Amino acid sequence: MKRILAVHAHPDDVEVLGAGTLALLAEGGNHVTIVTMTAGDCGSVEMDLAETARVRKQEAAAAAVIIGADYLCAGFGDLCVFNDDQARRRTTELVRAARPDIVITASPVDYHPDHEATSMLVRDALFASSVPNYETGPAAALAAIPHLYFMDPIEGRDRSGIRVTPDFGVDITAKFETKSRMLAAHASQRNWVLKQHGIDDYMLSMKKWAAKRGNMFGVTYAEGFRQYTGTPYPRTKLLQDLVGEALLLP
Repeated sequence: MKRILAVHAHPDDVEVLGAGTLALLAEGGNHVTIVTMTAGDCGSVEMDLAETARVRKQEAAAAAVIIGADYLCAGFGDLCVFNDDQARRRTTELVRAARPDIVITASPVDYHPDHEATSMLVRDALFASSVPNYETGPAAALAAIPHLYFMDPIEGRDRSGIRVTPDFGVDITAKFETKSRMLAAHASQRNWVLKQHGIDDYMLSMKKWAAKRGNMFGVTYAEGFRQYTGTPYPRTKLLQDLVGEALLLP
């Protein structure tokens, strides 16, 4: 059994971009923890900050339960994720407490500032997680840096519209129903996504994206990932090995 930590900026980001793979990993007996850096408290047209945070954390927890995963919110404000000393220490403590073998996080290039800041924070927190003299809290330093992977950016493009190509895909066709149920748990988001993004059906939008990634690899539905292998991060293909026959190579 491996410990998997999936970290993204807001409730529903993981469900859109990585929930099918997490469902496969959980079914394989691995321990999955889903973390959102924020409660997505700005993501409503009907509720105030406090009520939005309460509802969205409740939805995220309900989505995680579907695959037997744990859910945590790191407690940053929506649109308030920055790579500063306080945030890095908090994120490093979170990683140390989770003791992951694999961390899957946001793309370093994406349309949303919180997505990009989350990616940078998680990358740097993994580097710091094995440094004993970097003090963060009660959790002990890790023995080694975990494996790090990036999910796709939203719509597979950076802010300039340039395509971001995954290193590999995961065939999630068998888990697409589960992925859909997880995203559907975020019911409060329909009106917000309509207002902010002009998308009336966020479930259909997710389905189209999963189908587009699937078409890239010759399957019905897929999710794309890139492995970060900069010095001194691990370069062995741990996630690729764990997904087994669901692994899709270009």
